[in-house]
Amino acid sequence: DVQLQASGGGSVQVGGSLRLSCAASGFTFDDYIIGWFRQAPGKEREGISCISTSAFTSYRDSVKGRFTVSRDTAANRVYLQMNNLKPEDTAVYYCAAAGPGVCGLGRSMYDYWGLGTQVTVSS
Repeated sequence: DVQLQASGGGSVQVGGSLRLSCAASGFTFDDYIIGWFRQAPGKEREGISCISTSAFTSYRDSVKGRFTVSRDTAANRVYLQMNNLKPEDTAVYYCAAAGPGVCGLGRSMYDYWGLGTQVTVSS
């Protein structure tokens, strides 16, 4: 079975950092784009970052310069380093996998989704 699990969330103060981890199993990890999404209460789920099979990355404008995505193919994991966190980053964060192609932030291109992890940023 394909499984994705996001972890590493927590509560931090404004300006703090967290590193989220996405663990993948049940598929050939190297063949899939991994995307990060988040959903705040009452809002649509939005794509914030992705990393392709060749390590090409893309970011939503609101997180550029603060978030960094990386992948460890040996460990079947993708990481999202989040620095200088802001209250508007508060959300449940999800990772998702899509087949080979162009890395993108649209929800519809992703085939597999993991359970989310809560990130809360307080001022």
